[in-house]
Amino acid sequence: MGIPLDKAALVGLFLQTLFYGVFLTLYWLTLFVLLKKTGIQRQLLIPVGTLLLFIATAHLILEFVRALEAFVFQVNTLGADAYYSNLASPLALASLALYITQTILADGVVVWRCYMIHNRRLLVAILGCIVLLIYGTSGYYVVWSFSRTHPLGNTYISITIFYTLTMLISVSCTTLIAWRIYRTHRFIPKGLATFLPVFIVVVESGALYATSVLALLVATLTGSNAQYIMLTVIPPIVGITFCLIVLQVHFHVGGSPSEHSAKPRGILLRERGVRDTDFSNQPITVHITEETEIVQSDMMRGKNSQLDSEGVFQV
Repeated sequence: MGIPLDKAALVGLFLQTLFYGVFLTLYWLTLFVLLKKTGIQRQLLIPVGTLLLFIATAHLILEFVRALEAFVFQVNTLGADAYYSNLASPLALASLALYITQTILADGVVVWRCYMIHNRRLLVAILGCIVLLIYGTSGYYVVWSFSRTHPLGNTYISITIFYTLTMLISVSCTTLIAWRIYRTHRFIPKGLATFLPVFIVVVESGALYATSVLALLVATLTGSNAQYIMLTVIPPIVGITFCLIVLQVHFHVGGSPSEHSAKPRGILLRERGVRDTDFSNQPITVHITEETEIVQSDMMRGKNSQLDSEGVFQV
C-alpha cells in the first residue's frame, strides 16, 4: 500500500528540515574557506552558494506555511489530503518554481565546471546550455500548466523530460570531469596521491545528486506519493552537494593543502632502460620516448587549465 499524501508531506517536511540544518552548517564552513581564497572562488562560488541557501530557505518556509494551512487552518474545511492534491494553489506553484530554479542553478554550475576543466571547449558549453535550456523550459512549462484550471495533457510528459534531463546532465558532466582528471594524472606516478581524492570527490558528489533525482523519477513514473518527499528533500541536497565538493577538495579528502604545496615534487618517469629522475644535482641522461611526450603534453594542458587537486572546483 502506498504512503498517503498527507503523511508523505509530513515526512518530506521533516527530512527537508533535517537536510537544511546540514546544508546551513556546511554553508558557513564553506563560506569560511572561500573567504580565504582569491579570484574566481570568491567571485563566483560565494554568490552561488549564498543563492542556493536563500532558495532552500524560501522553499523550507513555503513548505512550513503549507503544512500549517493543511493541518491547522484548513483541516476542518478542506483536509490535508485535499489541500496537497491542489497543485494549482499559489504556494504549491511557488514551491515548485523554487525547486526548478534551484536545480537549474546547480546544474549550471556543473556545466560550467565541466567547460572550464575541458580547457573551455565550446562544444561542452553549447551542449550543456542546450540541455539546460530544454529542461528549464519544460520545468517552467509544468508550473504554467499547473496554474491553469485544467492542466494540459502533456504536463506529465514534461515532468518526465525535466527529471530525466536533470539526471542526464549530472551523470554526463560528472563522467566527463572524472575522465579529464584521469587522463591528466594517469602518466604521473606521484600524481596518484592527489588523483584519487579528487576523483572520489567528483564521483561521490555526482552520485549523491543523481541518486536523489533517480529516486524522484522512479516515484513519479510509478505514481507513488514518495515523489512529494523527494521534491522537498532535493533543494537542500543540492546545497549539501555544492558545499561538500568545495570542502572535500579544500581539505584534499584526508590530506592537507599545505602538505602538497609546501615542498616541490619531482615527476618520476619510469621507462625501460631509463633511470628514475628526481631533483638531484647529478647529471642524468633521459631518453625521450613517445610516452614521455604524452606526459609532457598532458602536463602542459593540465597547467593551462589549472587542473590540480585544489583546482577541480576552482576550475
